[in-house]
Amino acid sequence: MEIRKYQNGEIAILWKREACIHAGHCVRALPQVYDPKARPWIRLENATTRELIDQVAGCPSGALTIQIDDNQNEL
Repeated sequence: MEIRKYQNGEIAILWKREACIHAGHCVRALPQVYDPKARPWIRLENATTRELIDQVAGCPSGALTIQIDDNQNEL
């Protein structure tokens, strides 16, 4: 399974394309971050790390997951 990684220095969002059910939760929750027509389609710089973590927690398919940078003590 292909996994794409998008990073902001604190976290990475991992996207598993094959697992995505295209429910649109991410686009509705943070349209400034997720734009399926843009490349790259995920732009982490347009939201806070907390907003990103909270949004990914609501991904209904689990296609989006968070990887926390080991150098970060608290988020």
